[in-house]
This record gives sequence, C-alpha cells and structure tokens, in this order.
Amino acid sequence: MKTQWIGSGLGNLPILVKGRSGMVSAENPTGEKGRAAMTGSHLGPTRKGCPCIANLKQGETATILALDGPGVIEHIFITVTDRTEKNYYVLRDLVLRMYWDGEETPSVESPLGDFFCNGFGATCNVNSMPIVCNPTRGLNCYFQMPFHKSAKITIENQHPVDIPNFFWEIDFCQYEELPENIGYFHAQWRRDPLTTLQKDYVILDGVKGSGHYIGTYMALQSLERYWWGEGEVKFYIDGDDPYPSIAGTGVEDYFGGAWGFPGEVNGEPVEETFNTPFMGYPYYSNKMHFRYEQYVRDVPPMRGMYRWHILDPIRFSNDLKVTVQQIGWGINGYFERQDDLATVAYWYQSEPHGKFPILPEAIKRWPR
Repeated sequence: MKTQWIGSGLGNLPILVKGRSGMVSAENPTGEKGRAAMTGSHLGPTRKGCPCIANLKQGETATILALDGPGVIEHIFITVTDRTEKNYYVLRDLVLRMYWDGEETPSVESPLGDFFCNGFGATCNVNSMPIVCNPTRGLNCYFQMPFHKSAKITIENQHPVDIPNFFWEIDFCQYEELPENIGYFHAQWRRDPLTTLQKDYVILDGVKGSGHYIGTYMALQSLERYWWGEGEVKFYIDGDDPYPSIAGTGVEDYFGGAWGFPGEVNGEPVEETFNTPFMGYPYYSNKMHFRYEQYVRDVPPMRGMYRWHILDPIRFSNDLKVTVQQIGWGINGYFERQDDLATVAYWYQSEPHGKFPILPEAIKRWPR
C-alpha cells in the first residue's frame, strides 16, 4: 500500500506516515533534499549567502515555489518591508497567487497583506490558528494546501518602485499519493470602494463544485456616522434563491464580538480589538502612513476582522455564494449605509474553479 497523507493536527501527530519533508526559500529555491544552506558570504561557505530576494523589481513576478506532487504545503512564512521611499502601501501592492496541478488561472489571488489579515497596506499582530502575524510583519499561514501533480506560488510587485529584502520560507511534505477526494485551497480578494444602498456586498460568488467554505477576512473603512456593523452575513448554498440557508445576526456577531466591540479608554467608549484562534478584530486605526515616517490623521476609520470556519465549515455540493449587508444603527434605529469594503474569502473545493473577478490595479486597491 502506498503511503497516503492523512492530514496534520495534534490528533494525527503520533501516527507515523512516511513522506519527504522539505522547505523552499531563497537559499534552496527548488526545495531539493540536501541542498539547503549551500550559498556563502563574507562569513564563509554555507554562511547565510542568500537569505532573500535582495531587490524585487517593479513589475516583476517572482516564482517563490514550484514543486511536483503529490504533496502538501504545510506552512508559509513571508516578510518584507512595509514601506519604501515612494509610498506606504507595499502590502497591498504585492500580489500573491497560487496554482495547483498546472492550472492556468490561479486558485489564490490576493494582495499579500490582506491574505494574511493585514488589510489597507497597514500591519497588525494576528494570533489565530491558521494565520499568525508577528512583529514586525512576520506573516505566517498554516492552512494545509494539498496538490496531486504540481504547485506554484508567485509574488508580483505592482508597487511604484523596487522593493528590497523579500524573505520567504515554505514548508512542505511530498507523499506517494493523496486521497482522491481532497479539496484544493482557494482564496479570493474583492473590494467595493463605495457599496450600493440596499444591495448586499458580495464576498464570494461563482463557485461551482463541491467543497468547504473555511474563512473570511474583512477590511472595512466606515464612510458614514454611527455604528456600522448590523449587516447579516449570508450563505446561499446549492441553489438557494432568493433566500439563503444561513444568515447571521450582524457583522460583529459573525466575527465573534457583541454589542459593538465595547471597550473604554480614559472613560471614553472605544471599540476593543482582540485575537482568538478562530475569530478576531485585530486592527482599528484612523490614521495612516502616507510618506516615509509621516502620518495622515483623521482618515476614515479602518477595521480589520477575521472568522475561521475550521470547526464549523460551510459545506456545499454544487455551488456557493456569500454576501453581507451594509446596515448600521443610529439615532433613528437601523439604516442602510455605504462604506468602503474589501474581503478575502477562503475555501476548499474540487477543481476546476470558477472565473475570478479581475483584480483592480494597485492604485485602486489603496485605502482612502
């Protein structure tokens, strides 16, 4: 019997399964056995000769992983400067893409920061189970990403200038075979800079096939007064029309908070950020870097939130659509509102996947 991947996790760690563990990095870009740490420096042979891409040129797409299968990507680490002399929004200007089994269109396409729950081109710490972001911009992903034939991951620099010092480590394991019923990892970024009154924002649509929806990241800039988080997150599963099978009770409820994320500083009410393994609200700010070492204050408030459906995946057999309403609460009760909303949807599904929306050019991804 061929050795088969059984999945990672605490419960499976004692089960001995044969596979070839490896890592792709700048020093071993092919991930070959026995070929890491071969480059040298002024310190001598094998002494930290090529730890990163020293200069990711403007307009360049670099392949940071190319592997043959069967295999599973188990961990991704990336770090990069968050600003250059030209502009601040590096994490929105770098585009992450992933391709499985030789497909021509990516199964993952997202600005780098948003994929790691760091929206707006800004940075924050995230302490969840699958996504961990540590000081400073230590971007980590633990979503399991299996592939039968091949895997390719690229990073494209759409920033106005070259970006120095791009570091990455991608840990993987190759097996003799994988189960036939595995789903492929997908992630898709969308944005509407001004949502439409009484029209639900679309987090994900056009999904055909069977799979599991496993998470949402939301980066919201509130453009109107009063509380912004009363909209219901809706899941239309396997032909639901016109009503969904699942609808939540409000945005803050979906992301695990309640009553407006209440907190207090110096006697004044504030929204309180938090991180947990499966849901969190790690980012709030009303200021932003504009030029190197300069802040612009009094910008539309920015909020970043995540929710992982790891213990409660949304299962679908034929199709899936996910939306959220833009509804707030003010002095006259509930009201329809317009905000600037961006999201990343995360899911597993059988291939082929549906067509992704065209990713807006970099300048149209920048926050207000």
